[in-house]
Amino acid sequence: MIQTKLLPTLLACSILTLTGCATGDQYRPNTYRAGQVNKQQTAKTVQILAIMPAKVEVDNSDGKKAAQVGGAILGALVGAFVGNKINGTQTVTGAAVGGVTGAAAGSLASNTTLVDGVSLTYQDEYKTLNSAQVGRTCEYKLGLAVVIGTGPYETRIQPNNEIPCPKE
Repeated sequence: MIQTKLLPTLLACSILTLTGCATGDQYRPNTYRAGQVNKQQTAKTVQILAIMPAKVEVDNSDGKKAAQVGGAILGALVGAFVGNKINGTQTVTGAAVGGVTGAAAGSLASNTTLVDGVSLTYQDEYKTLNSAQVGRTCEYKLGLAVVIGTGPYETRIQPNNEIPCPKE
């Protein structure tokens, strides 16, 4: 049986598990929006000079919504359980209070989250430039790579390491 003193901790831990769901996949260099498909884009080769790990802040709105829904469901279940154990007729009230509390706790999730990224310093003709990308350092190696321009000042350096990254 769950002790009522542990319920707030259990609820908070469960909600935190649901947060941070954003992966940043929509920002990866090899991911394109529908409006970019079947359209000509500039491409050229560059020399990658340095590869450094980075963190990239991405939108976590979906993760926040999931935390709110998950928190409401979990809160309702815990509230119903407590309401039933304390006074068998208070199950519905406990579920309602627990659901509202869980949804409110889920609202504490951030609108943004940090995902793994990579900072690539590269030689482009006579200039040394840098581009931060969502991805992993193991996807890149020093040397020749393709950079694609998908808009003004937007560059996507394509992963150039043919050796797959180890599974996490």
